Amino acid sequence: MLWEAVVFAALGLLAAWTASRMFPLRLPASLLVLATGPVASLVGGLVTYSIVGGHHPEATFPAALLTAAALLSVLARPPRRGRHAKILSP
Repeated sequence: MLWEAVVFAALGLLAAWTASRMFPLRLPASLLVLATGPVASLVGGLVTYSIVGGHHPEATFPAALLTAAALLSVLARPPRRGRHAKILSP
């Protein structure tokens, strides 16, 4: 069980890092995103682990990743448009 919790946290951290790199303008501060990913993944993985049992990693790992992605999407804000939008220079 301990190694699965470590994998859940690693999956959440990977999801958070990927989201912060793909959508830097739509997500808040990186520290919040990088903290939300592992916590969400741990919660989702442990809830799934308790529902389906410990002998089904094919269900618990994707559920942990999907929970992390869902809670990270809650942090996203819509892109700014209009005259107050940030202009990025290459």
